[in-house]
Amino acid sequence: MADCRRRQSPEAPLVNAVFFAIVATAFGFAAWGQVTGDGTAMAALSKAMIQSAGSAVTLAIGLIGVMALFLGLMKVAEKGGLLTIIARLIRPLMVRLFPDVPADHPAMGAMILNLSANALGLGNAATPFGIRAMQELDRLNPKPGVATDPMALFLAINTSSVTLLPTGVIALRASVGSHDPAGILPTTLVATMVSTAVAITATKLYRRFAPFDAAPAAGQTAPRQAATQDRDSVPDASGAYPGWVSALALAALLALVPLTVVYGRALSPWIIPLLAVGFLAFGLMRRVRVYEAFVEGAKDGFEVAVKIIPYLVAILVAVGMFRASGALDALVHALGPWTAQVGLPAQALPMALLRPLSGSGAYGVLASIIQNPQVGPDSYTGYLVSTLQGSTETTFYVLAVYFGAVQVRHIRHTLAAALTADLAGIAAAVAICSYLYR
Repeated sequence: MADCRRRQSPEAPLVNAVFFAIVATAFGFAAWGQVTGDGTAMAALSKAMIQSAGSAVTLAIGLIGVMALFLGLMKVAEKGGLLTIIARLIRPLMVRLFPDVPADHPAMGAMILNLSANALGLGNAATPFGIRAMQELDRLNPKPGVATDPMALFLAINTSSVTLLPTGVIALRASVGSHDPAGILPTTLVATMVSTAVAITATKLYRRFAPFDAAPAAGQTAPRQAATQDRDSVPDASGAYPGWVSALALAALLALVPLTVVYGRALSPWIIPLLAVGFLAFGLMRRVRVYEAFVEGAKDGFEVAVKIIPYLVAILVAVGMFRASGALDALVHALGPWTAQVGLPAQALPMALLRPLSGSGAYGVLASIIQNPQVGPDSYTGYLVSTLQGSTETTFYVLAVYFGAVQVRHIRHTLAAALTADLAGIAAAVAICSYLYR
C-alpha cells in the first residue's frame, strides 16, 4: 500500500512541466522588467505570490459549504438507485455501439455504470467502474498490449461523455459569488453532446487508419474469458428497460438542447432549487433516509474541498505570478486578436490548452479566471471557461490510467479520436456561450 501511495500520478510529468514553465516564464518576465523598468517588478511578483496563496485557501473555505450541499444531494440520488436507472436506460444504445462485446459480459455492465456515473458527476464512482471495464475488455482481447476497437471507443466516449450535472463547477461558481451558478448547465449539455457525437464518429472513422488484426497473438488461441468470481464482483447493470423507454429518454435528452438554447437564461435560476427538491423527493420515494444520506455525502464534500487546497495554492500562485509579471498581458496582446475572432478570448486560452492535460491544474486556472474582478464568473469569459471545465475531460490522464490498468501500450487511434472530440467540445462551448451570453 505504501508503494501505491508514493506512486506518481499518470498526469504528473505533464503537470510538472506546465507548472515549472508558468513559474519560470513569470520569473523571466519579472526579471526583465526589474532590469529595464522602474525596479518594482520583483516586489510586485513577491506580493502576488503571497496574495495568491492566501486567496487559494480563502476560496477553498468558501467552497466547503457549497461542495457539501451538492455532494449531499448526489449521495441521496446515488443511494436511491439513480445510477442504476440511468444504466438501464442507456443499455440498449450501448449494445449497438459495442457489437463486439457480448451483451451479458461483465465489460458491458461496467462500461454502462462508468458512463452513467460520469453523467451524474460522480467521478469517484466512475473511475473504479472504468478500470473494471478495461480489465474485462482485455479478457476479450486476442492481442494483449494492443487496444481493441471497443477499448478505443469506450475511452473516446469516456473522455467526452455527456455531463448532466457538472456539480463541482457549479459549486465553484457559487463560492465566488456568481449570480447564476447553474447557468452553465445548458451550455455544458450542448458541448458534451457534440463532443460525444464527434468522439463516436471519429473513432469509427480513424480505426480505418489503424486496423486491428484480430488474429490471436503467438501462444494464445482464444480470447480470455472472465472468471466467475470476476463476474460476480461487477455491479449489476442488467435488466434493461424496453427499447421504447430508452428511445423516449434519448428523445427527451435531445429535446433539451433546443429548449436550453432558447430558454437557457430563464431556466437557469430554477435549476438548483429543482435539483434539491427533486433529489430529496426521489430519495423519499425510494425509501432512502434522506437526511442521513445527505449528511454522509456532505462529509465527502468537506473532505474534497479540503484536499484540493494544495492544488489550488500551487496553480493560483503560478497564475498569480504569470499575471503580475506581465507575461499574461503579453500573451493576451499576442493571441487576443486571433482567438477573439472565433469567440475564444485570450484569457480563456490557457484553460482550453490545460484542460486535456491536468484536471487539478485546469480547475485552478478556472478559479483564478473567475476570481479575477476584471472577468468574473458571470461574464462571457466566465461562462466559457466554466463550460470548458464542466464539458471536457482530462484526456491524457484518463488514457494513462485506464490503459495502464491493462498494460496497453499500442493505443492505436484512441488519442486522435479523443483529441478530436476535445476540439469539437471547445468549439461547441464557444458557439453556445456566444449565443447565450455574449
